[in-house]
Amino acid sequence: MPRVLEPGPRHVDLAVSASSFEGVARRIAHGLKFGRRLSLAAVAAEAMLRALPEHESADAVVAVPPGPWRWRWRGFDPAEEIAIAVACIAELPLRDCLRRGRGRRQVGRRRAQRLADPPRVWPDGPSPSTALLVDDVWTTGATLSASAAALRSGGCRRVVALTLARAL
Repeated sequence: MPRVLEPGPRHVDLAVSASSFEGVARRIAHGLKFGRRLSLAAVAAEAMLRALPEHESADAVVAVPPGPWRWRWRGFDPAEEIAIAVACIAELPLRDCLRRGRGRRQVGRRRAQRLADPPRVWPDGPSPSTALLVDDVWTTGATLSASAAALRSGGCRRVVALTLARAL
């Protein structure tokens, strides 16, 4: 899978994706998210860490928080499952320091709508100084940006967003 490395959304210092959102990466993301194939989280994490530049380091891994009703509906969160695997493989602590409020789902909304009305995310405990912010798919960057802003308001100095796939 070719990696996608580019300047990130607002409040993100660097955004890294293991692949574009097609082929194998799309099947992994969909298998995890919709097929409940939780073992794919480790496959995603390995690909994501291979895509991360060698010189990048972090104090902790932080998952993009799910909407509260999404977690209850699924019984798990794909970003959290991948973040757990990233933390385990990279031997970094996993920090559960972000919360997300109720709001409209991002899926199915137009780009302008997503960016104009991003998810409400806030810190819930101290943020690490440097964080790997993990999500499954980077689409518009609205969720990554909101999560990174919350990390920064909690004291984080550097945020590297790490995703399996980048939807272009």
